[in-house]
Amino acid sequence: MTRLLASPMRRLAALGLALLVVNVGALAIHVPGADTVGSVTRANVFVGVVAVGLGLYLLAVRLVLRERLPRAALWTILGVAVLMRAALLPAPPFLSSDIYRYVWDGQVQAAGINPYRYIPADPALEQLRDPAVYPLINRKDYARTIYPPAAQMVFAAVGQVSHGVTAMKLTMLGFEALGVLAMLAILRGAGLPSARILIYAWNPLALWSFACDGHVDAVAIGLLGLALLARTCRRYGLAGALLGAATLVKLLPVAVAPAFVRGGRLWRPMLVGATVIAVLYLPYLGAGANVLGFAGGYGAEEGYETGAGYWLLAGLGHLGLSPPGLLRTYLVCAGLTLAALALRIAFGRDRAPAPDAVALCRDAGLLAALTTCAASPHYAWYYPWLALPAVVAPAPALIWLGAAPILFLIDPFNDRFLWPSLVFVPALVLAARALWQARTSPLAALPEGTAR
Repeated sequence: MTRLLASPMRRLAALGLALLVVNVGALAIHVPGADTVGSVTRANVFVGVVAVGLGLYLLAVRLVLRERLPRAALWTILGVAVLMRAALLPAPPFLSSDIYRYVWDGQVQAAGINPYRYIPADPALEQLRDPAVYPLINRKDYARTIYPPAAQMVFAAVGQVSHGVTAMKLTMLGFEALGVLAMLAILRGAGLPSARILIYAWNPLALWSFACDGHVDAVAIGLLGLALLARTCRRYGLAGALLGAATLVKLLPVAVAPAFVRGGRLWRPMLVGATVIAVLYLPYLGAGANVLGFAGGYGAEEGYETGAGYWLLAGLGHLGLSPPGLLRTYLVCAGLTLAALALRIAFGRDRAPAPDAVALCRDAGLLAALTTCAASPHYAWYYPWLALPAVVAPAPALIWLGAAPILFLIDPFNDRFLWPSLVFVPALVLAARALWQARTSPLAALPEGTAR
């Protein structure tokens, strides 16, 4: 057995097969027809199984970063990635019900109605209700849609073709594939091993978030990948436009904007990105102030207005300190830190210059990780996008944060600090280790495969 697995290529294939088996096994835990895993016990077992998959994934990442693999390895990586997604695609969403809102918003727009105007339960939309989608919409009795205009345009396009979840999931996987192809092009242009695409393609969190539940974050990932590619090709206006569109799918991608304007190339990506954002809002302005949807209510519902929704403040609450009393201080400190980092990236100079694509993805990954951690959402699907820049600039903390939140699929303590600490504390340790290495040896801190 040791001899059989001695070849890096054979180890890669073995890890891919094991990861496929683990994920199919996890799917088998779900009770057919249940809109959740089936029970609390089954949910706990499910997360335990996918955690094994997380371990296999990290071993595979270590392999592609440390071993020299033949070009044929790319086909093994992509083949396993496709098989894993194909296995989950037919399954009904059972880890989240968000996709039913996407389908509903598409139906509403197909009927010529602004999706920001009414809540699903409004009598004005009664004729659109159907037994397959409407009963499964979350917050249907009190919340307008929360999804921004670029996401709505995707929902509308799908709604013109189909009113089912499978078509919506296929669309999400299509955008995800665009992101993968874009990162492959960046790897090729930077002279880096194409096998690194495994860092995203085998990410179990991305697999379950998009192939199983069809989260709209996949659209943002596809647009962000294309934006990164356009930026490395020095198509600054196109990069800004794509990043602006990604921001109107999920707000978080706006955090990486300073990486796109590094080197003083400010006006074109910023102007074009802002123009795209404004233009995408135009078709929906008839809803007036409701065009912002459920954004304000969501913040209150998730504990952001009181501070209890932030991981760090929730932890201080365990020490007897008041999250509401510390909220303003936290937001100011987080805002100033991110602003200082943004200015440093946009206008600063590297102590150890890296190739343009590597520097872009390194900076984008850092901005994305810090912003996401500062917000500390407790929904797992907010994190897979962090694995995308890690393909080119594979920082350990970024890779961990892009996959480990699969543990958030359960919360045995019903607490915003204790269980999430399993993700955030190791990330802080990995980040501190990388920072120490950068301070003691700047060249050692560069991602593997870059010029030294």
